[in-house]
Amino acid sequence: MKRVLLLGGGHAHVHVLHELAREPMPGAEVLLLTPFARQMYSGMVPGLVAGHYAVDDCVIPLAPLAARAGVLRVESSATAFDANDRSVVLADGRVLEFDVASLDTGAVIPRDAIAGAREHALFVRPIEHFVAMLDPLVALAGQRSLGLALVGGGAAGVELALALAHRLGERARVSLVTGGPPPLASHPASAQRRVRRALARARITVLEEACVEIAADHLRLASGLRLANDAAVVATGAAPAPWLAASGLALCEQGFVATGPTLQSVSHPVVFAVGDVAARPDAPHARSGVYAVRAGPPLALNLRRFVAGGELLPHHPQRRALNLIACGDRRAIASWGGWSVEGRWVWRWKDRIDREFIARYAGSPTETPA
Repeated sequence: MKRVLLLGGGHAHVHVLHELAREPMPGAEVLLLTPFARQMYSGMVPGLVAGHYAVDDCVIPLAPLAARAGVLRVESSATAFDANDRSVVLADGRVLEFDVASLDTGAVIPRDAIAGAREHALFVRPIEHFVAMLDPLVALAGQRSLGLALVGGGAAGVELALALAHRLGERARVSLVTGGPPPLASHPASAQRRVRRALARARITVLEEACVEIAADHLRLASGLRLANDAAVVATGAAPAPWLAASGLALCEQGFVATGPTLQSVSHPVVFAVGDVAARPDAPHARSGVYAVRAGPPLALNLRRFVAGGELLPHHPQRRALNLIACGDRRAIASWGGWSVEGRWVWRWKDRIDREFIARYAGSPTETPA
């Protein structure tokens, strides 16, 4: 009997659990290690922040999904991972051994990359912690006008800035500090133009500078500008989990797990990795959440084949993916390659896709909200 450890409750592992519920994995004991009892679907968080969804609309409960799959759920987090000894140290000091491991732990935002951020900022990741702070932030805005700053010019920073501006209206002055590049710098020029117009409509101040310090009442930018601020939300890019450095796994230059076409570690074939924890040297474009969701089916198949001693199949992520950016006010921007389009119908399209994703794994209703 082989022990298969699913480390993390990310999108791909949700699909693995779904497949195991449909067809168990013979000859395997499967464990799910995650610090949270549910997965908060990141694609719906901007809609939650904007007030269009309730929390229950956006979550996939992991306990019933794991139970249907015959998977033992261990509610804790990893503090150390040893690929050579095939073991994981948990936050409470316990040690779990494994024969096969799959890593889908999601993004990590470094707490100390910006001076003062650990003490004074809210971090988008882990999403559960960010969502827990949302109601107190909205309540504070009900008491007095706030200055809010979103730090990070990628999709997460842009969507959350627009969502907060919509939710709080005149009760908040929202700024977007991009880190230097323009908002959505990795997206096509047409999508960048559309999001600039959306930010302008929402009266969001865009500062194409790096934030170098976050204090209790202000941000300091690289130019020396001090931006008055009551709350800063950090939505910068993903960083490798601290425990990866001493894991023994081969890592890319940025510190993520180097994997090949079969989603296995290039140094330890017994370890699979997908999503933000992994890097594909053969497919460097495959780092967004869109690709993480799509890695679920090939991961489930290859884990099953690996345990059974079968031949693994390569996964070739498509070079282009549909990107949907929520604009806060039940409008959205869609982009594909160099093409983009915008409107309320795009929001309804996005809403349908997101609700169907939740329903597929959690049995949630698929009605569009009024």
